[in-house]
Amino acid sequence: MLILRLLAVVAILAVAGGVVAYLLTRNAKYLNFSWRVFRYSLIVALLVFALMVLERVAVIPL
Repeated sequence: MLILRLLAVVAILAVAGGVVAYLLTRNAKYLNFSWRVFRYSLIVALLVFALMVLERVAVIPL
C-alpha cells in the first residue's frame, strides 16, 4: 500500500510539473504529457480499486 501511495504522489507531481512547464513555456507537449500521465494513473487507480472490491466480494476459501 505504501508503494501505491508513493506512485500516486509521483503521478501528482508529474502532472503538476507538466502543467507548470506548460504555463512557463506555452509548449503544448507538456500539457499533453500531463494529460497522458493523469489518464494512465486514473486507469491504474481504478484497476487497483476494482481488485480491492473483488477481493472483498469474492472470498476464495483455501
